[in-house]
Amino acid sequence: MTNRIKLSGQHINLWFGDKHILKDCNIDFEENKVTALIGPSGCGKSTLLRCFNRMHDLNGEARIEGGFMLDEADIYDPKTSVTEVRKKIGMVFQKANPFPKSIYENINYGLKINNYPTRQRSQIIEKSLKESYIWDEVKDDLGKPATRLSGGQQQRLCIARTVALRPDVILMDEPCSALDPISTKKVEELILKLKKDYTIVIVTHNMQQAQRVADRTCFMYLGEIIEHRDTQDLFKNPQHELTREYVGGAFG
Repeated sequence: MTNRIKLSGQHINLWFGDKHILKDCNIDFEENKVTALIGPSGCGKSTLLRCFNRMHDLNGEARIEGGFMLDEADIYDPKTSVTEVRKKIGMVFQKANPFPKSIYENINYGLKINNYPTRQRSQIIEKSLKESYIWDEVKDDLGKPATRLSGGQQQRLCIARTVALRPDVILMDEPCSALDPISTKKVEELILKLKKDYTIVIVTHNMQQAQRVADRTCFMYLGEIIEHRDTQDLFKNPQHELTREYVGGAFG
């Protein structure tokens, strides 16, 4: 039985100036599943990920073609604001980017600009910090500058900041690449927990991480999607020679 498709892209092509980066990519992301995007550096993983919350709108050289759907809604519909898209499709970046504010205000800021009632915010902040496995570490010091947290704590705070807005999808662009092994383990445990409530897409260079956290894995090469299958099937029985070589360590 196939899970419901939450997010999808059809015939995606993207150019930066004259350079053709993404080439006729078709991909579906199943609801309440973790999908990993893997492939060598420069293959288009992060570029593809950023299409789905319209990060390329900020790049005047970018030109995008194709269909992008969240449920039945067109993400690039001119009537749909970028703010609304990013509220429903949250993003966690490679390097933790807490605001230069307190732990509390890091989350409260998003609630404030999205007009959440003041009386509800403390409860939402506490819930999101608990969901992100960081509440017990910070609950007695919510006024502390977020920039004083460790790298792993900052990344979990950024995840808390994302889940506080209750998105449908969370995109994660190499969220563990700058973290130590202990912090990486905590973030991976968090990803597995969050998929009960969210659809998650993660870009990773770590093939072991993909196997630990992802239900499905998509292998990309030179801007194309080569293979997209259940994670264990893709790693144990790749159907394409390029996939076989990549997961076997022939190149990277």
